[in-house]
Amino acid sequence: MKKSGVFTTVLIIVAFVVALLVFILVLGNPANFKTPEKTIPTNLLGAVYLGGYIVPLLITLSIMVITYTIERALSLSKAKGKGKIEDFLKKIQISLKEGNTDEAIGLCDKQKGSIANIIRQGLEKYQETASVKEMDAERKLEEVKNAIEEAMGLELPLLNTNLPALATIASVSVLVGLFGTVVGMIKSFQALATAGTPNAAELSAGISEALINTAGGLFGAIVGTISYNFFLTKVGSITYMIDEATYNILSIIAYKSK
Repeated sequence: MKKSGVFTTVLIIVAFVVALLVFILVLGNPANFKTPEKTIPTNLLGAVYLGGYIVPLLITLSIMVITYTIERALSLSKAKGKGKIEDFLKKIQISLKEGNTDEAIGLCDKQKGSIANIIRQGLEKYQETASVKEMDAERKLEEVKNAIEEAMGLELPLLNTNLPALATIASVSVLVGLFGTVVGMIKSFQALATAGTPNAAELSAGISEALINTAGGLFGAIVGTISYNFFLTKVGSITYMIDEATYNILSIIAYKSK
């Protein structure tokens, strides 16, 4: 959890610095405007620059949501381990039924996923307690259960790391975009409220700022929401397989301990 907090802190700082550089050097490049005052854009980059000081915040949120999406994709891919989980679990069950615990542990070492790590802890505890004659079968099974639960307590939080951050960014991005929209509309109404003929440039600039911030906020919200729900489903699937696998392993151990 501490590593996750450090990662988030570093990401916020780096993303904000990158966002400022993009806003000033890329979007604010004089080549993107017709005039030195940077009031009339010649392309989309210049138009985005006119979104105002809210744009760097939206870029920061976009960088963060993309980073979290990539991080979760890599982490959950690693958590699944090597090869098909179904085939791995079948081999584990066969090895246990044949009484070959060492082979089952070796399969866990090769698979290297979260499920394999959890099963490995249970198998090692089972192997450790098998030679203890003073311990009855029920007590041995309880020790294996405790080892599996302890391993699950370590692995499951890792699967859910940064998912709350994705959900938070999706919500915050909408609010920041809405704030930018309101600011842009206020500027537009101020241009309309001026005495005499309204300034068309100021009016269009305010509307442009509102729409740009709306689009930026929606981008972060859409990507964040899709990523969150996708990875939440993935975590749910892995968690279900962990529960199913540990139940089957404990059933086999209980049967062989009789």
